[in-house]
Amino acid sequence: MTGNRGRWPKIDEERGVEDVTLLILEWLGEQGVSAMIRMDAERLADNAPAWTFAASGGPLAHRMRADGRTVQQCVSVALARLRDAGLSVPF
Repeated sequence: MTGNRGRWPKIDEERGVEDVTLLILEWLGEQGVSAMIRMDAERLADNAPAWTFAASGGPLAHRMRADGRTVQQCVSVALARLRDAGLSVPF
């Protein structure tokens, strides 16, 4: 990891991806990728996947989006797609 500022905690594998989501967003920003995670109350009320992750720019050739019913599902799908796009996310 280049640019490590000493903020990467040890990951508690029992707690899931939620604990590192903000660190992932920060790391993506350091790579020049604009990214966000959002929860949509209207989609939640409609029993649709309410969590959305979106990213673009930097080394990504195309914009990407991942949706999930839980934050863990959403971020897990997003991480898989980011890795498929060639980003070696360190989490």
